[in-house]
Amino acid sequence: MAGHGPIEPPFPIGHECVARVVEVGDAAGVTPGDLVVVPWSISCGRCDHCSAGLTAHCSAVPHMAMYGAPIGGAWGGLFSDLVRVPYADTMLVPLPAGLDPVAMASASDNWSLAYRLVAPHLQARPHSRVLVIARGSIGLYVCDIARALGAADVLYVDPDPAHREIAESYGARTAEAIEPVHHGFELAVEATGRVDQLTLALRCLVPEGMCESAGNHFRPGELPLLDMYLTGVTLRIARDNVRTHIPDALGLAASGLVAPARVVSTVLDWEQLPQALPERHLKPVFVRDLPQE
Repeated sequence: MAGHGPIEPPFPIGHECVARVVEVGDAAGVTPGDLVVVPWSISCGRCDHCSAGLTAHCSAVPHMAMYGAPIGGAWGGLFSDLVRVPYADTMLVPLPAGLDPVAMASASDNWSLAYRLVAPHLQARPHSRVLVIARGSIGLYVCDIARALGAADVLYVDPDPAHREIAESYGARTAEAIEPVHHGFELAVEATGRVDQLTLALRCLVPEGMCESAGNHFRPGELPLLDMYLTGVTLRIARDNVRTHIPDALGLAASGLVAPARVVSTVLDWEQLPQALPERHLKPVFVRDLPQE
């Protein structure tokens, strides 16, 4: 928004929302008035990649096709008044009854991403110890989900005291900063975009431990490759195939075992977008109640 990004402005922004369907074409799975989660990446649901769950790599659209950034074509942004959703029968996910659309505004990306970062690993290695090095909503969602799914210990590292307070409300231990904890955690989640923090996460893993990196690493840096080799860790750095994980992530949200609403820092009227969006918020949600016809 300050004009310092890698993409020349102007272009429509926004890649997370719960939306109300206002009009349908050939889609049979939704009707006007439905509340739906709109995945951030465009996917057809039918190609080989989508069939394998790799919806962020759909081969029916240009590479990196998404809302909010004109990298793989111009698809618009989810802060727009109206958004066209192609392949609506496979892309759109109805919001389960009883779920607060404000609390679940991040189901398009960060909530479902956080689910994928931790849930499969705790299913494979129950009661694992989880290290979360983060700077905001993704890491806090991970704390909530990890606790709900039975992690033996969750340590959340973040210099922001307000963020740490939320993590503590989820039952996590917190720290402003840490030194490497030798063989301390089975799973580490890094969501800072800083290579030094990713290195710290890697150096805290047990032998054959797993590190999930969810930060956008725009700057180069060196990783502790020898340490990684000697410990035998696995590192995954990736944007998420979010459409694949949204149903299970929403299912957990509907279970009552988690409290994603605590991460929402501010609820603002849609008309406040131009003034409020450049301000610093942990997780602002802008609400527009479209009239029903």
